Amino acid sequence: MSQPSDHSVGTDLDSVPLRRVPTQTRSREKVSRALVAADVIARRDGVEALTLTRVAEEAGLSVGALHQYLPDREAIAAALVARYHERIEAQMDAIIDRVEVGAVDDPVREVIGRIAQIYTEERSVRLVRAMGAVAADGGRAHKARMVDKLRELMVRCGMPGTDMAVVRIVFASADAVMHEAFAGDEPDATLLAELETMLRAYLDQR
Repeated sequence: MSQPSDHSVGTDLDSVPLRRVPTQTRSREKVSRALVAADVIARRDGVEALTLTRVAEEAGLSVGALHQYLPDREAIAAALVARYHERIEAQMDAIIDRVEVGAVDDPVREVIGRIAQIYTEERSVRLVRAMGAVAADGGRAHKARMVDKLRELMVRCGMPGTDMAVVRIVFASADAVMHEAFAGDEPDATLLAELETMLRAYLDQR
């Protein structure tokens, strides 16, 4: 049994799709521990090993303590993906704030680099998504929020009145290439570099 320190540890579960949302601090901590354990299992043993019994054992918890929150593989996978989406969105918010105070010299490189780092660290979630274990609704909502954040970033970078079609093209292109770049065991640095070049060329025309 292992209980590692991980970026996903915490008790902020409001955006995570759970069967029941725990209200007590102790219960929230248990669910967070379970999600860390699920991440470890998916990385080490594969998504097919994400059972409630295995997650409870890895987290040092009883099955009964988790069943009301994370009853099955689909619920566990959905929770992992939601935390992953939350992390990416928080990173975008941080970049927007840093642009506002002039702390970002190269927004394109900053966004690609920061999100590529998350993709690298979140290998378990990439495995979950590749398996198709999560409903599409959460992904659509995440993409809509990311498009809004991207538009705000572009405005902060001096592109006021940016057409939403432009923002959607930038996001869709970057999202597709990022997923392709991380389709294998190791990130494809050439694809990431070409993505940066492509986005600069497109944005320069605007």
